[in-house]
Amino acid sequence: MSFHNNQGLTDRLDAAAKARSDMLARFRARPAADDPAVIAREAERRAIIEAREVRAAERAEQQRIARERAEAEAEAERKATEERLLAERLAAEEQAVARQAELKAQRDARYLARKDKAKAKAQRR
Repeated sequence: MSFHNNQGLTDRLDAAAKARSDMLARFRARPAADDPAVIAREAERRAIIEAREVRAAERAEQQRIARERAEAEAEAERKATEERLLAERLAAEEQAVARQAELKAQRDARYLARKDKAKAKAQRR
């Protein structure tokens, strides 16, 4: 089924001219830049924009503070871990030294026991 438009060329031209004149009438009906209502709206917009900028600055400051706090916490944690590892390493070294001293004492005791045994055997003869 085909759609047949019964409008002629003059009807379409008249509709376009009316649309243009309606747009021009709307443009001319706009209030002037020095109208109090326009000035009030512009002041409201400026106030909203300034408030938005203030909130954005506050948000950025809070984020900076949070970031610095997180960095400080991470640094403190890193130092604590470093100190803990150092203490563990020193404790392990002390244990190793103590173990070496204990093993040396055991060796010395065995050596002295052998010497005493040899002396006792030599004296019995």
